[in-house]
Amino acid sequence: MKFILSIVLVGLVTYAIGIYGNLPWWSFVVTNLIIAIALPIKPLQSFIAGALGVGALWAGLAFGIDLANNHILSTKVAQILPLGGSYIALIAVTAFVGALLGGLASLTGSFVRKPE
Repeated sequence: MKFILSIVLVGLVTYAIGIYGNLPWWSFVVTNLIIAIALPIKPLQSFIAGALGVGALWAGLAFGIDLANNHILSTKVAQILPLGGSYIALIAVTAFVGALLGGLASLTGSFVRKPE
């Protein structure tokens, strides 16, 4: 139950920080760390929860923005990067970066917490 709550909480807080907070883009890392400290789950579960919460959110937001402009910008960016011009690859890379940052922040919070 704490695992699912952690995923949902990470996703909601990350979204709220990005939309309503006048903070830098990496502020969700600090909130993930705090959530992982507050919700005691095992380190691997904490990493997966942070990665799923942020990765799914970033993938969904990137896909929504991409769909709104008919893949024009993402296709051009994917041509600049070594992604073969695939907007899907660009969204996947975006989700991977978010998942990695979110997972590592949650893992760090899990390690900071006192052992039970």
